[in-house]
Amino acid sequence: MNLIDQNLLDDLSRRAAANERLRMNHNFHDSLDAPSQRLLNALEPGTQMPIHRHLHTSETYVLLRGRLRVMFYDDAGRLTDEAVLDPADAQYGVHIPRGQWHSLEVLAAGTVLFEAKDGPYTPLTPDCIQSR
Repeated sequence: MNLIDQNLLDDLSRRAAANERLRMNHNFHDSLDAPSQRLLNALEPGTQMPIHRHLHTSETYVLLRGRLRVMFYDDAGRLTDEAVLDPADAQYGVHIPRGQWHSLEVLAAGTVLFEAKDGPYTPLTPDCIQSR
């Protein structure tokens, strides 16, 4: 059993805070080739997330704790929509359609989200990253 509890979230957040990228994954899928990528993503304020898109999959975030701003952009890099996720405000998650430019900003220490997308894992290529 792989229980998602306070201890797991606390440990993951501690590891994210100690990581130079200020984030840390806990994967539930068996390999990067798995057809379904399911993971916890612990994020700390200051982590850098470029404006990017996934051409082969949609992506769903469910925020377990913390506070997170999710931003959507058009092809020219203009902000088109945004949402602040915060379980305390009953704003729990967001679905990001395949090909949608997006980014995020971490607004609280100890933020952890559950993330699901289709696999296999595909690193971002230059045509899937916008410069700010």
